[in-house]
Amino acid sequence: MPHFDYIARDAGGNRVTGTIEAASRQEVLAQMAGRSLFPVEVDAQKAPGVIRRRIPASMLATTLSQMSDLLQGGVPLLRTLEILRRQISHVGMREVIADLHRQVEDGTSLAAAMQRHQRVFGQITVSMVEAGGEGGFLEESLGRVAGFIEMQEDLKGRTIGALVYPVALAGIFMAVVIGLLVFFVPRFESIFAIMRERGDLPLLTECLLATSRFAWKWGLWIALVLALLGAAMAKWLKTDQGRTWLDLTKLRLPVVGRIFRNLAIARFCRVLGMLLAHGVPILRALQISSEAAGNRVLASAVVEATENISAGQTLAQPLSRCEHFPETIVEMIAVAEESARLDRVLIDIADSLHRRTFRHLDLAVRLLEPAMLVMIAGVVLLLAIALLLPMFKMSGTIG
Repeated sequence: MPHFDYIARDAGGNRVTGTIEAASRQEVLAQMAGRSLFPVEVDAQKAPGVIRRRIPASMLATTLSQMSDLLQGGVPLLRTLEILRRQISHVGMREVIADLHRQVEDGTSLAAAMQRHQRVFGQITVSMVEAGGEGGFLEESLGRVAGFIEMQEDLKGRTIGALVYPVALAGIFMAVVIGLLVFFVPRFESIFAIMRERGDLPLLTECLLATSRFAWKWGLWIALVLALLGAAMAKWLKTDQGRTWLDLTKLRLPVVGRIFRNLAIARFCRVLGMLLAHGVPILRALQISSEAAGNRVLASAVVEATENISAGQTLAQPLSRCEHFPETIVEMIAVAEESARLDRVLIDIADSLHRRTFRHLDLAVRLLEPAMLVMIAGVVLLLAIALLLPMFKMSGTIG
């Protein structure tokens, strides 16, 4: 239901401001009349959660960190939101904070207010804030989420920085190969025509010329079909079935699949360990941490664990049945449950997985560069041989 901001005067002539949830402006005026308020200005709020400007993750992390610092300093929540609203320079983030302030002022919890801007904060942030509000550690939960976002951005930045050279190399390579096939190789058609008639044209050269003709004739159509397939694929991946397939595919990829798996398990263990350390009931903690994993396949295993724990089983038992949870981690969780040290062990597992993931990521990127150079050299050598073999034959060097 839409929300309307109003400015009005009460029976004593005092200025009153607030927000009313109603189906229409007429209903707002009726409610104000019932409160003996005389409207001066009534404006409909923008659709909740719809922020046209993109909000960078770094800005979100900074805002949550500042909110945590102010609350830890004893500043009330409403005052904290007002301070942030005034000092934030990013227009989109300022709009979000202003809406949070209006909702909290009307009695809405911070988590419920953030839920209306889930596209900005994400489900994990909303769940962590809700758990922090329920458990009395809101300040720390905000700080933890800010640190979590910063860690994700750091990993993303390191990955992008490491992949800039290989990706640029691949792009240049593809452009050169396409240029050769479309514009350079066709010039040799007339030169090799006589050899083709005599049946002396090498098979490798014939294949190269056929590929060039195909690219020249159908290249644009192929590009168009690929673009349409890409758009359809992107739309399908936004569905529940598509997201599940993508998450499963990520886990099964060679080399990088282990990196995706370790990152997801590390997020799950860190959030679960933090929540358990603050006394959040394990069923509620599992519900929140399953969302933190960021992978639907692993999240479904955690949901199954929640159902089994409700039936009296341990956490390690259902996780052991999921092929994507390593046996060593499951064993560590089982031992931690027996020794009542689950919260500390989970955080240790998350730290260990993050260190291991960084090492695997660095190794994968280092191996990618020489592999691409070898592939580029191989393709260039193949093209050169395909074009030079007929010339050698014509000059009598071969045969």
